[in-house]
Amino acid sequence: MTYVPCALTIAGTDPSGGAGIQADLKTFQELKTYGMSVITSVVAQNTTGVQDINHLSVAFIEQQLESVFSDMPVHALKTGMIANEAMMRAVAARLASVDAAYVMDPVMVATSGDSLIDEESRQFLKKELLPLTTIVTPNLPETEFITGRKIETTEDMKDAAAFIVDELHAGAALIKGGHLQGEAVDFLYDGHQIHMYSEERIPTKNTHGTGCTYSAAITANLSKGLPLHEAVRQAKRFVTAAIRSSFDIGSGNGPTNHWASRTKEEQRS
Repeated sequence: MTYVPCALTIAGTDPSGGAGIQADLKTFQELKTYGMSVITSVVAQNTTGVQDINHLSVAFIEQQLESVFSDMPVHALKTGMIANEAMMRAVAARLASVDAAYVMDPVMVATSGDSLIDEESRQFLKKELLPLTTIVTPNLPETEFITGRKIETTEDMKDAAAFIVDELHAGAALIKGGHLQGEAVDFLYDGHQIHMYSEERIPTKNTHGTGCTYSAAITANLSKGLPLHEAVRQAKRFVTAAIRSSFDIGSGNGPTNHWASRTKEEQRS
């Protein structure tokens, strides 16, 4: 039987296609991983912000999880938006018995500034979900919340990564420096050493869904058996290319280009 790498995303939707479940599945497809999804919330949003959110019932989320795990192989999975503690408890209960790499994108606030989860959920995420992760991928505002520390320098980023792993018991922490100036530098601490990933900073406002895309790319790479540091390295290149060739569509922060890493021949076909 041919081995097919399979990746699962557990997150909310984005009807405009740039973030959430839609961005994750596009990323899985581009990286030649079979993508599956469990939807937590149906979100009315676009490049300008979030207009409304409808949360699915916990029972239905549990049924989706059962449908996937009872029938399909899952070699790696990621979580994005999980809006409340009851949802998180259901996901945590399932993940505790799953033998697959787990990538957490700790989605708390949209690029537009709209809050996506409540305060109780933030605390549960920090205390109960983090210890289940293979890697967590916070941006700087998310890192500040998780650690309770102000992050202003690259040294702060490295210290925060170590704190999240050593004190909060995440498997690894990738601190993303998109909110700093200069090169786009991220730091991964895997419990043993710090890895640095640096790419050019792209001068564009079209960054809608970059966190979703980055974490989905890591998930896809882990599903194919890549070592963690290499999975992150390749994902960093993927998301940088997606931002470099982003789409200037919509009235707000436009979406990234998920097929930007294809060769010219592939893009023409």
